Amino acid sequence: MLLNLVIVLICIAVAHVIFHTVFASTSNFSDGAARHQPKNLMGTMYLGGWVVPILMSTFLVLLSFLVERALTIFKARGKVTNAEFIKKVQFHLASKNVDAAISECDKQAGSVGNVMKAGLKKYKEMINNSEFDTDQKIEQIKKEVEETTALELPMLEKNLVFLSTITSGATLLGLFGTVMGMIRAFAAMANAGAPDANALAAGISEALVNTALGIGTSFIAMLAYNFFTTIIDNVTFGIDESGFTLEQSFKANYK
Repeated sequence: MLLNLVIVLICIAVAHVIFHTVFASTSNFSDGAARHQPKNLMGTMYLGGWVVPILMSTFLVLLSFLVERALTIFKARGKVTNAEFIKKVQFHLASKNVDAAISECDKQAGSVGNVMKAGLKKYKEMINNSEFDTDQKIEQIKKEVEETTALELPMLEKNLVFLSTITSGATLLGLFGTVMGMIRAFAAMANAGAPDANALAAGISEALVNTALGIGTSFIAMLAYNFFTTIIDNVTFGIDESGFTLEQSFKANYK
């Protein structure tokens, strides 16, 4: 939790530094220090107002946790597809070669492999156990799989809350910036007593920049969240299939 807070604070600091130094540079404006006539995208973004660095911070936070989740979830997916891995394990268990099945778990090197390996170790232990009957042995194997699953799944779902929050939060921030820009535009016109083209353009620019940043950030967050949850669902399905495989194999081979 502390590390996540540090990441968020760093993103906020970086966004504000970029906004107030790079974007605010007089070289980005045709009128220099007056900063009313942008001549490139950075100048236009600077005119977006104080909501822009907040949206930039949100985007940097999104990128940070997107990379972190990608590294974790792709590793958890493993080096071998679930279908291929479970098929190999089933083959070894049918031959009563539990050690070979365990070695396949090491090759898979993912969450499904970790859960299967824990189940296989308990499976091997139950083969020579004389204290329990078959149903009790299967229950012990099932319990081991469930306990290992309870440790694996939270690791996969960790920090996804940032992506889901940004999906809706960035859009709302963008809309807030849009409203602020329109208020600024109409307020300038009211104070001038006549249409002020520069003030109106600045207000509309602020509104559109915030809208674009908010919607763009939200869209990327939504795609990332859906992509990662799909992979997690596949891993979860593989884990469930692993547990079922162990139960059926033990019933068939050690009645």
